[in-house]
Amino acid sequence: MNRLSKNYAWTVVGILWFVSMLNYLDRLLIASMRTPIKADIPMTDAEFGLLTSAFLIIYAILSPLGGYLADRFSRKWVIFSSLLLWSVITLLTGFVQNYTQLITTRAIMGISEAFYMPAAVALVMDYHKGSTRSKASGILMTGLYAGMALGGLGGYIATIWDWRLGYHLFGVLGIIYAVVVFFALKDAPKEEVKTVKTENDFNFYKMLKSLFSRPGYLLILLYGTLVSICFWLIYAWLPTFFEEGFNLSVGDAGVSGTFYVQIASLAGVLAGGYLADKWAKNSNKGRIYITAIMFIIGGPFLYLMAATDLYWIAIFGIIIFGLSKGNHDANFMPIITQVVDKKYQATGYGIMSFFGVMSGAVMIWVGGYLKDIGISLDLVFKIAAVGILISGFVLMAIRPKKLES
Repeated sequence: MNRLSKNYAWTVVGILWFVSMLNYLDRLLIASMRTPIKADIPMTDAEFGLLTSAFLIIYAILSPLGGYLADRFSRKWVIFSSLLLWSVITLLTGFVQNYTQLITTRAIMGISEAFYMPAAVALVMDYHKGSTRSKASGILMTGLYAGMALGGLGGYIATIWDWRLGYHLFGVLGIIYAVVVFFALKDAPKEEVKTVKTENDFNFYKMLKSLFSRPGYLLILLYGTLVSICFWLIYAWLPTFFEEGFNLSVGDAGVSGTFYVQIASLAGVLAGGYLADKWAKNSNKGRIYITAIMFIIGGPFLYLMAATDLYWIAIFGIIIFGLSKGNHDANFMPIITQVVDKKYQATGYGIMSFFGVMSGAVMIWVGGYLKDIGISLDLVFKIAAVGILISGFVLMAIRPKKLES
């Protein structure tokens, strides 16, 4: 890779960082606006949980298709189209008048956002090899954390002005940035992508056989499904956990349930990407080891957060968990590249999203249902903590065939 290509490789990460930020900000605004939205549009807690579940179910079903399209065609066009559509839907969400309209916009947002992540992480892998792969992946993921943290501001926007204003504001911002993406983002040159994606080169049956015949990929599916169940359950209900468990206002609970964990994840993703690239030079399982160890540490601290009655101990527990989550996000796609054929990497990520997000969607609804029948979020989060711990040991069992692909 020449100097100009290397510089643009980091420019790609920068462009996609802002798209990733908008991706998670738009989808998570609803979590920090629970109380004012329910006051404006009456619904039960189970129905509120279903809003996120509907988004995730659609997102999960279409993620494999998103990966398939990104492997077959232009990753840039998949990214641009996804950003433009979900930004328009975000804008329209601010105009809904009843629950049916609200859940419909959430479902459509699931359609539009499903195509982004497989294309984005695959494009970053196209441009970054070897010693920069985990760092580039990690920096891209910091955009997700920024979006999650900023999503917590939705509670303040709703308190000071109106919850609809947040959707109008960020919808317009996304539409404007889609224009920037259209002109600034480029697919990796064919000489950088050694496997040329052509219609004759991509066989659907061979793709399925290649993915599902690899024990490492099957373990990735198990691992990814387990952590997705825990992650989505935590993120969907964490603001409510702080609001009700520590008697916080909507704004304070929104920040407590998003800001601290995302700042910790930001630190974890940067440190995890750096350490994984270093470790991977000496060990084929370096990226796996750093991620697994941090989950084995992070699970007990998540349990501590759920078990304590002291606010700052709960914050400390969620910060340590956030550090472990950051390691995962920096290294998940790089680990996939070690067990999946290069021309199927976006599809492999998309299929993983299907299993992980679908199971997470069900668990978010279950969380709301359990809350409706009197089961505390403390217990739900304790179970999630055990799941995080187990996922670390599952990850340790993966045996990658090669270091980079």
